[in-house]
Amino acid sequence: MHLRSSARAATLALCSVFCACTSWAQVQQSAPSLTVDRDPVPSPDGDAAPKPAAENGNAPSQQQVQGNRGNYTLRTNVGEVRLNASVLDGNGRVVQTLDRDVFHVYEDGVPQNIVSFRHEDLPVSLGILIDSSGSMYDKRAAVGKAALDLIRLSNPKDEAFLVDFSFEAYIDQDFTSDIHKLEAGLSYVKASGGTAIYDAVVASADYLTRNAKQPKQVLLIVTDGDDNASTSSLEDAIKRVQELDGPTVYCIGLLFGPDEDKRESRHARRVLQSLAEQTGGIAYFPRKLDEVDQIAGEVAADIRQQYTISYQPTKPARLGGYRQVHVDAKSKNFSRLTVRTRSGYFPKGDPAAPDDSASPK
Repeated sequence: MHLRSSARAATLALCSVFCACTSWAQVQQSAPSLTVDRDPVPSPDGDAAPKPAAENGNAPSQQQVQGNRGNYTLRTNVGEVRLNASVLDGNGRVVQTLDRDVFHVYEDGVPQNIVSFRHEDLPVSLGILIDSSGSMYDKRAAVGKAALDLIRLSNPKDEAFLVDFSFEAYIDQDFTSDIHKLEAGLSYVKASGGTAIYDAVVASADYLTRNAKQPKQVLLIVTDGDDNASTSSLEDAIKRVQELDGPTVYCIGLLFGPDEDKRESRHARRVLQSLAEQTGGIAYFPRKLDEVDQIAGEVAADIRQQYTISYQPTKPARLGGYRQVHVDAKSKNFSRLTVRTRSGYFPKGDPAAPDDSASPK
């Protein structure tokens, strides 16, 4: 499977982020996408590392396949909106003892009726996105270890795929629950080129939604710098994620060191915070490389401790438009509760979104 990131192909597919009224009939080209099957990193003995294999054990071919086209709107059962929510008390501690009647959901300020509520360790489909720009060279080992430890601490039924990105985004290992395959995929993560975070997010979110087995979906981004190579913008990336049924985005920004206070690092911090906050995730900024492994454990715990809340919107999907979502939790056992979930979504039937019925399945 091949989904190549193309600078020319991205522009028109994402041009309506700031103008919802722009006709999507004008979108003719494909969005940023992922490339599979690349030259492996040589091992210390000079032999090439094995090519990443799909879950069925077959190595991916070199055939190039049409990338995902257009944007894909929210898909839930019977028009329902599904939210993955984490709840914290006034001291920032996770709360896991709440009942359904504690939660209140609002869409554009209007109360909504909760139709489904679950609090259990649901398996997830996870995309791990590792920055492979030149500045990541001396961080590869620590980041790779953290990625593997995240999988070890996750639900055994989770599936994950591995992407590295610089100017382009590559799938180094397709969806698998086999940690050994993911470890082999990490050998493909080189360190050269620029940093196209936004393109990698757009492509990976599309790929995740198209190929995931689990309805609960997550992207984890590990990077040490600001985007300097994408054809997409931050707004493009956030809008694309919000048009999908998830995923939640977690970010680890390796922005420590002598350049930490430079304008580029401050902007990178704001970017990662926006990606996480708008999708219900968390952005972490370790003070040193040794803390990355601990953060991976915190990400795994947060994913496994979430509440899953579904509601059927009172506003018809055919009316379109972005929907702002807010969730409150009030309990007599806690003075203050904070709920973290995605900030909104675009419903199916939004006239500003394309019809993806003709897109390749």
